[in-house]
Parts: sequence; structure tokens; C-alpha cells
Amino acid sequence: MTKNIILGVTGSIAAFKAAIIVSKLKSLGFDITVIMTESAQNFIHPLTFRTLSQNKVVTDIFIDESVYDPYHVSIAHKADLLVIAPATANVIGKLASGIADDALTSTVMAANVPVIIAPAMEENMYMNPITQRNISILQEVGYKFIGPEKGRLASGRTGVGRLADVELIIRSIVDELANNADPVADLPVNQTDEVNGLEESNAKNKTEDKEKKRLRGPAVTKLYDSGRKRHGSIRSS
Repeated sequence: MTKNIILGVTGSIAAFKAAIIVSKLKSLGFDITVIMTESAQNFIHPLTFRTLSQNKVVTDIFIDESVYDPYHVSIAHKADLLVIAPATANVIGKLASGIADDALTSTVMAANVPVIIAPAMEENMYMNPITQRNISILQEVGYKFIGPEKGRLASGRTGVGRLADVELIIRSIVDELANNADPVADLPVNQTDEVNGLEESNAKNKTEDKEKKRLRGPAVTKLYDSGRKRHGSIRSS
């Protein structure tokens, strides 16, 4: 049975990498629905995602005025996983505060499925105590964070805030779906060696082996403590 993934894209220069994510997930046999914030459309055109996903791209809660359909609710009910990549400090803050004022945040609030968030922003924005608090709030309710990584940022500076590696995001999505379903019956069937390798990995490795830990180590979000306060997530370099 085909798995349905909602991919939220927000206003970051890393939005172009979301196109790569959609392309790779589609090649693995997943059904992808992309939701774009208004800011995201300043970085990449919805037509790109419509072409790659072969699905309508959601840019507004009210898609068709001629037919009443609370679209953010209907697509949320069909989803098996919700991913936001890239995720800005703004959308993370909205979700942590329970704000649902656009198609993406409304869909997240209406969904009852696992949520994976891959932040991308300038280092000072990521390390800001408010952002860290918001990340911690979302982690406490079960949202999972991938990255960010340390690297060259949009400002030209090097620091923590770069979107996690696309391959890591893909692997995390496949693993999350496998952990919440029968990997043999429910993962998409594809005859490529790549998919067969993913299925074998999901079937045989219930826990991370040393190689997976080595690969994930640089990009896995970790909690850290400062005194007695828990500030959210920070990446190890």
C-alpha cells in the first residue's frame, strides 16, 4: 500500500533542496503532497513541486471556492507522515505556540501522524533561546528534529543552521514509516536496488548498528542542559 507523505516547505534559501527530497521520495514509490507557505513561494515556484510530485501543490487553505472542502483536514487524514523541510524559526515558533494561520500550520495541527522537522536558518536564529525553547516544546509532544548541520549559511558565514543532508532526511523518513508499520507490507514496492536495500535495512536493523550511528552522528539533534534548564536541541559538530 502506498504511503502518503505531506512535505511542508517554508521560506528558506534551502527550499530548493526540498525539490530533491520530493524527487527522491517519488522515485521510491511514495505519494507526496507538498504544502508551501507564502514565503516559500518567493524562493521556488509551486510548479516545480507539482511536476515532481505529480500532485496539486497546496498554497492556501481555500483551494476551490466552488466546492467546500476543509482541505487542510482532508489531506491530514490521508497522511502517514508529515515532514517540514526546510523549517524556519518562524514556522517552528508558530507550531510551538499552537498558531494555525496558513495551510501548513493548519494541516500540522489537524494531523494525527508523526511529524519530522528539518530546521534551516542562520546560526544566531537557531541558537536564540526562544527558538531553542520552541524546539524543546515540540520535542516534548513527540515531534522529531533532524539537524541542522554546521556549514556555509545564506549569509556566507559558517555555522550551525544548514539544512540536514538530503540523504539523511530521506533515510529518516523511510525509517519512521517502517517503525510505524509492517515494512514488508506497507513500504512502497520498487524493483530498484536502492529500495531493496532500504527494505533489508529496515527489516534487519531494529536498533542502530555502529555504522548507522557513525553516519547519523553529525546530523542528529541532541538535547542539552544549561544548569537545570532544558533548552531544546543543538547539533554536535
